[in-house]
Amino acid sequence: MITIHSKGGFPAKLLERAAKAALEHQSAPAESNLTIVLTDDKRIQELNRDYLGNDAPTDVLSFPASETDPETGAPYLGDILISLPYAAKSAALAGHPLEAEVQLLVVHGVLHLLGHDHAKAREKARMWKAQAEILAALGLGHIKIREE
Repeated sequence: MITIHSKGGFPAKLLERAAKAALEHQSAPAESNLTIVLTDDKRIQELNRDYLGNDAPTDVLSFPASETDPETGAPYLGDILISLPYAAKSAALAGHPLEAEVQLLVVHGVLHLLGHDHAKAREKARMWKAQAEILAALGLGHIKIREE
């Protein structure tokens, strides 16, 4: 189950579709659970500072959980938080719609929940390849994550 907390009426179906595409691509268990929260720059900056030591807003944060629901046995993968204002700025700079940017960030976040990282060149190449394949399957093959 994918739980979505969104303010401002962002299309939840797009978020769910992107998350499911990433989960399927990575052969995650079908019953996997995760949460996606759309938030603002202030809240994501607080979390970025408190958990990662970076006192600045960012586009997406992932908090892997690797827990199991005691009643169902379904894996809980974790939480993905996305700053909509930050994503809007990134989308404008990249020249694509906010909806495409947020789907990219969901895919990126799910990959982090599933253990991908981009700290080292080899890990990054593996993650970016998976991300590109998932985005292509979503019809967003032209969208690339911007590195700042």
